[in-house]
Order: sequence, then structure tokens, then C-alpha cells
Amino acid sequence: MKYAVIMAGGAGQRLWPLSRQDRPKQIIDVFEGKSLLQRCVARLKGVFENDHILVVTNKSYADEVRNHLSELPPENILSEPIGRDTANAIGLAATVLSRKNPDSIMAIFTADHIIEPDEPLQEAVKKAFRFIDNHPQALFTFGIKASSAHTGFGYLKRGEKMLGTPPEDEVYPVVAFKEKPNKSTARQYIRSGDYCWNSGMFVWRIETILNQIDRFLPHNGKLFRAIGDAWNTDRFESTLADKFPQLEGISIDYGVMERSVDVYMCELDCHWIDVGSYQALADTIGVVSQDGNIITNETKCQWIDSGNNIAISDDPKHLIAAIHVEDMIIVHTDDATLICHREETDHLKRLIETLQTEGLGRFV
Repeated sequence: MKYAVIMAGGAGQRLWPLSRQDRPKQIIDVFEGKSLLQRCVARLKGVFENDHILVVTNKSYADEVRNHLSELPPENILSEPIGRDTANAIGLAATVLSRKNPDSIMAIFTADHIIEPDEPLQEAVKKAFRFIDNHPQALFTFGIKASSAHTGFGYLKRGEKMLGTPPEDEVYPVVAFKEKPNKSTARQYIRSGDYCWNSGMFVWRIETILNQIDRFLPHNGKLFRAIGDAWNTDRFESTLADKFPQLEGISIDYGVMERSVDVYMCELDCHWIDVGSYQALADTIGVVSQDGNIITNETKCQWIDSGNNIAISDDPKHLIAAIHVEDMIIVHTDDATLICHREETDHLKRLIETLQTEGLGRFV
């Protein structure tokens, strides 16, 4: 059996005020009538049936995700009591699936990606399944064909093409994981022709990933076994609430992928964006004016002598007007408005912390 697992637990602080604690970026509706999460589920339906698609999300908005994805079985929405990074979101899903069908293969996706068109991803996932069927101990990932020397993404360095695989599959070992580089290093990567962007998507057998967690994160592996033992009992929720916060918070890249010697990849040639900032959001859904101003289809704006701005409103009846404004982000919601320079969005986390400490947590 083959399952898809979508990680949808991030709060999306860099997209405040569109994204909130009770309305994460994965379910905000600014993507031509569909949220990021709905778009993710839709692109997987060419490979997976609805009952084989699971979503791991935060407990605080699990019910909203269930309502948002009414086509999926309610029990397929797994809720984390607290965020513990991607290694543990994956570990939780693998633990639950191991109790359902331990011989299965799971494919991991992220809810906040834009991937267009759907077909290259679907074909790449099928390619990964074929490889895992013949290499059951392998960890498989997807490298995105780099279109620029981007400094906001991690990179994969691929080795020589694997022998014995079908010519059309073009599978490569991953010989190095590289963190976000500076501009000159990123240019070197692109010139070499040996590097791809790290997509954060994976395929592996459930038994294999649980064994890898046991090997490299033994403390977490022990806790997951306790959680698994309680699955389908009246102790599950209490056990999950007790054990999950004790997990070491770590990403799957740091925790497992960079330590394993059995990592392979294929290259994915498509339009791919990790929607983690307003710039990425604008690149995805924006309509660009002659002056470089970017707005969503639903946003009404009037510009006078203004350029290179990003403006988003979640109210189609609201008008944003600006005079002599340059290089700014303007975001309007029903109870909060953000105005900041395009180069200063890294301060959003500090802003949210300030709101909480000053008694304004209701806006977070």
C-alpha cells in the first residue's frame, strides 16, 4: 500500500496578518479560490486515493483542517499537541501507519508549496515508488531543477547516475546536503551543474524511516513506540499529549537525511515555490503592473506615483490607496493591517512576540 502524508503544521508567521494561530497560511484563501492545502491534496489525487492521504497538523486547528478537507476521512487528520519540527511530524505519521499497514510506502509532501504543473510531480512520485520497490532500505528525495542562484533554499549535490535503473528514471545518489548559501556560493553550485534545490519532499518504506529514527534519534524512537502502542486505544490521546512534547525537536534533514548513506534522488523540472514569505506569495499569485506593483486578483488598489509594492487584501470590497510609496508591503485584514518595507519582513517574528507581551495576543 502507498500513502501520502502532507505536513501542514507551520503557523506561517512570515505571512502575518493573513496567517494567524487559528488560521495558518495553509488554509488562507488567496489562491484563486483554493488554499495551499487544498491545492496540495488536489495534485496528489492523480496518484493517491482520498483514504490514503493523511495530513499532520497542529492540534489547535485540526478541526478546521478536517472541515477544510471534507473529502478526506476525519481520522486521516493527525494532530500534534505541540510543534516539534518535521522529523517528528513524519515520525508520528509513520508510527500510525505502521499500526495500519507496516509494509507500506509513504510519500511526504509539504502543504505550503506551489508546484505547477501537477504531472511532473506525479510522474516523479511513481518513479520513486519503483525505486523503493527495488531498494527497500533507500531514502528517496526530489531535487528541484534550479532556475536561479537562490540563497533562500537548501541544495542537494547529486552523484553519478545509478546503474541498473530504467534510462527514463535517472536516479542519482545524494552525496551532500548544503544549507542556504550566500550568493557567490549559490552561483558556484549552479555553474557546476551538480546541484538542485532541496524540495523537502520524500519517499520511503515506513519500516525504513522508523528504523532510521531509531538509529539516529533513539530517544524519539522510544517515545514513538510508546505512542504506537497506544494507537486505537482509549489511551492514545493522553499518551500522545504526554510523550510528544518530550521529543527532541529537529528537522528530518538534520535528524536523518544528512546522517544516512542510503539517500537517492531524481530531478523535478517544474515551477516550484516554497510559499514562506510575502515575496514568494507575490511571485505565485500576484498581478504585476507596469510600475512593478503586485496585487492579488481580489485586491482593489489605486496607486499614484508608486512602484515595486506588494498589496494584499482579504476583503474584495476594501480599497488600498497609496501615494508616492515605494518597495513596501501592505496587507489588510478585517482586524489588522501590516505596512513594512519589502526588505524588513524578517522582523515579523519580533512583531508577533511584541504583540503577545503587550497583551495584544488576540491579533496573533
